[in-house]
Amino acid sequence: MNLLFKISSYQLRDVIRSKWIFFYTILLMIISYSLISLTKEPAKILITMLNINLIIVPLISLIFGTIFLYNNKNNIIFLLSQPIKRNVLFLGLYIGLILPIILGFLLGVGIPILFYVKIFSNYAETIFLLLTTGIVLTIIFGGVAFYISISNEDRMKGLGISIIVWLFLSIFYDGLLLIIFQTFADYPLEKISAFLIMFNPIDLTRILVVINFDVSALMGYTGTVFKNFFGGNLGVLISALMLMFWSILPLYLGLRKFKAKDF
Repeated sequence: MNLLFKISSYQLRDVIRSKWIFFYTILLMIISYSLISLTKEPAKILITMLNINLIIVPLISLIFGTIFLYNNKNNIIFLLSQPIKRNVLFLGLYIGLILPIILGFLLGVGIPILFYVKIFSNYAETIFLLLTTGIVLTIIFGGVAFYISISNEDRMKGLGISIIVWLFLSIFYDGLLLIIFQTFADYPLEKISAFLIMFNPIDLTRILVVINFDVSALMGYTGTVFKNFFGGNLGVLISALMLMFWSILPLYLGLRKFKAKDF
């Protein structure tokens, strides 16, 4: 445990000094301040922030996580020559990466909200959901980035796969499901559609927001199907459990690859 703390602390200090984290934090601050300046309606501001989370957070987590591991390859090889267990090293690297990204997200979104805290005084639950979903997406796509980087030696190939994963889950997946459901509209596809939605953590995050706050602007077709099929508390439970599963799965697969990989 002491060794894990040392590795993660070292990586955390290294990542915090990165221009990527600074850029990410400032970008979120600018977006948040701009939204608040354009309108003083807290509901619209938070809805837009939630929508932006679904796009920006996975993208930054994937790209930065992928680049981070490639840039630290020599350091990883050196650490592997020391009496350090691979699972401890992997988790230390992962924690050292994820915490600064989460911190950048919380500062970028949280500071503008704190400056206008009176406006959002009646929206504590929505703000909590806004911050929680951002953290969960960071954890999920940080794990995906690690798995992609470990699975591919070539930096450009790994970065390309990360971008393709983001494009597919953020943009194409929902549209693909819509085409399938419209094509086979005469058949009872509710159970199948609900099952397919579970393969996309971004859709699951959107649905969690929809079910809790009935935010129609974020629903999309998949959100509507999921809400109609599961409804209230059951939908919340299933989407939350699946997000927990997605938080663990990429990390587990990445750890297995890392332990077997010949550096």
